[in-house]
Amino acid sequence: MSLLIAGVVLFAAMHLFPAIAEAARDRLAGRLGSGPYRGLFSLLIAGSIAMIVTGWKSAAPAAVYAPVMSAGATTSLLVLSAFVLFAASILPTNIRRLLRNPQLTGVVLWSLAHLLANGDSRSLVLFGGIGLWAIAEILVCNHRDGAWLKPARTGIRSDAIVVLLGAAVFAAMFYVHVVLFGVPAGPSS
Repeated sequence: MSLLIAGVVLFAAMHLFPAIAEAARDRLAGRLGSGPYRGLFSLLIAGSIAMIVTGWKSAAPAAVYAPVMSAGATTSLLVLSAFVLFAASILPTNIRRLLRNPQLTGVVLWSLAHLLANGDSRSLVLFGGIGLWAIAEILVCNHRDGAWLKPARTGIRSDAIVVLLGAAVFAAMFYVHVVLFGVPAGPSS
C-alpha cells in the first residue's frame, strides 16, 4: 500500500508544484531549459503513474466501508459528467462560463463516482487521494489566478460537441473498463 500512497502523493505534488511555487518552477525551468524541465516533469508524472499501477496491483484490498450498491445509475451519471467536463476543458463552451476549472471538477466527479462504487482501502487511497488533489488544485489555481473573468458566450454547437465527445468516451470506457482494469464499469450482477 505504501507504493500506491507514494505514487498518489508524487502525482499530486508534481501537479501542485507549478501552481504553488511558480517562482521556483520558473527558476528550475530557467536552469534546466524549457525542454529538459518539461521532460523531467513528464518523467516524474510517468513515474508516479507507474508507482500507482504497481502499488495498486501489489496492495491487498481491505474493506473500509460498504459501497453504495444502489448507486449504479448515479455512478454512471457522475462518470459521464466527468468525461463531458474533460472535453469542455479543451474547447470554448458555455460550460466554461459555469465552471472555472471543468477538467479538475470532472476529476472530482470521477473520484466521487469510484468512491461510491468501491469501499476498499486501495480505492480509498487512489480515488480519495486523486479527488483531494483535484479539490486542492482548484483552490490553489483559483487563488493564484485571482478574480474569474468568465469567457464569452459560445454557440450551442460547441456544447453539443463536448457532450457528444464525453458520451463517446464514456461509452468506450464502459466497454473496455473490464479489459483495462479487470472489473466491469457497471453493476456486475
